[in-house]
Amino acid sequence: MLPRMGAFRRAERVPAWRKLAMSTWNAPGSPTAYGALDLECERALDWASRARQASGEKVTLTHVVGKAAAVAIASAPETNGFTSYGRLMLRETVDVFFQVAFFDRDAPLADKTDKEARRDANLAGVKVTRADQKSVVEVARELRERAQTIRERGKDKTVRATKMMAGMPGPLRSIAARLGAWMSFDLGWNLSGLGIPFDPFGSCMVTNVGVFDIEMAWAPLIPYARTPLCITLGAVRDAPTVVGTQVVVRKHVSLGVAFDHRVMDGYHAGVMSRRFREIFADPDAVLGRPEARAS
Repeated sequence: MLPRMGAFRRAERVPAWRKLAMSTWNAPGSPTAYGALDLECERALDWASRARQASGEKVTLTHVVGKAAAVAIASAPETNGFTSYGRLMLRETVDVFFQVAFFDRDAPLADKTDKEARRDANLAGVKVTRADQKSVVEVARELRERAQTIRERGKDKTVRATKMMAGMPGPLRSIAARLGAWMSFDLGWNLSGLGIPFDPFGSCMVTNVGVFDIEMAWAPLIPYARTPLCITLGAVRDAPTVVGTQVVVRKHVSLGVAFDHRVMDGYHAGVMSRRFREIFADPDAVLGRPEARAS
């Protein structure tokens, strides 16, 4: 018998609408709701620049967005979960999954041309646990170190599991993915001994499509991930902005948001939206002055 995990607990006080929603839809697909958030980001970009200078770590807007997502989820802990047989199951920690590109270990990136690197790149990711309790610099450092390990050595359970699944015939891949999710999330079994990482995607997924010069996009929720929230970061752009009685040009960024309506609703989206706006409006007040942290 496989050991059970103690990382999830059953929510006791669940609103009537949430109970009905959990019994209405199956796995995320039909219950996915979408939203968009347009943010003036000049202060956030300046904060990231100062954090880079103070820490020596390559802090970017992606790290700020990931931290903001963690803070937003922590402010509405009832959204940090997934559905299982009509029940709302909650995670004990706020974990953010960042998507990164990695390359085949047998062909180091240094030996590739840019064209070959883009062709051979695969998407993997890094889950930063307890992201709400870590600074943006700590998040950036952990993401860099673990992503570097994946790119150089391929030593990551999620990458190994992905490659193992990719080697299966098409129909078996779908069955294996859903079977693993059922055993992990519905039965609560720890399958790490079989090479399947436990809750690999966590509370929220963050992906940056701005690196491809895409200003707005929405990513789908992955049914077997049981992650209720996916945030897609677009490219930074110049946009007209009303400041007082004048229209000026400022830096803006758009976030495409997909969420599981069985777990979250418009109220929660509003709570999270306000937290994002607060952080982007005054990063020093919420995230702290990076110069002070470095001193």
